[in-house]
Amino acid sequence: MVRAIMTQQKATNITWHEAHVTRADREEIHGHKGATLWLTGLSASGKSTVARRVEQLLSERGIFAYVLDGDNVRHGLNKDLGFSPADRTENIRRIGEVAKLFTDAGAITLTAFISPYRADRDQVRALMDEGDFLEVYVNAPLAVCEERDPKGLYKKARAGQIPEFTGISAPYEEPERAELVLRTDQHDVDGNAMQVIGFLEDRGILARG
Repeated sequence: MVRAIMTQQKATNITWHEAHVTRADREEIHGHKGATLWLTGLSASGKSTVARRVEQLLSERGIFAYVLDGDNVRHGLNKDLGFSPADRTENIRRIGEVAKLFTDAGAITLTAFISPYRADRDQVRALMDEGDFLEVYVNAPLAVCEERDPKGLYKKARAGQIPEFTGISAPYEEPERAELVLRTDQHDVDGNAMQVIGFLEDRGILARG
């Protein structure tokens, strides 16, 4: 699926202001590098559960980590957006810009969004410096996600009560070049969380604990 993405700059007479404290300075203070772990997958695949557990484990080690959760963001920053393809694209564009700022601040940022379209995820990757955007495919089969269905969304989607529901009446485009794949149908939350932390250590973002 090819989708054109264009974001027009409407504000004029604006200037980018460089910080006196550099990203390198902030990373030295924190003792680790900044990065965005972009968790993508179907509803109920386990994105938020894994992200929250990773955040908890990192925080216990004194790591500056923060989760940007899809539902939470839609309560505030993106409360004006629905679930049409255009709104989904804008939802991901905005959170990509926020994640970029968090990464520049030296945080290990974990995002938990379905983000079903490759083009939207690639747009966020293009926003960031090489190595800052790390796509994590939280892979659980549709049947497993439907069986979990903690919010009852699949049941409503099957009944036609939720239009454009990813995996049922709207597409999910699997990542083609994810840096990490988690199988939440095969490993428990701690197993997947430790896999993420090991990945960060292997990448040199974290020192080995």
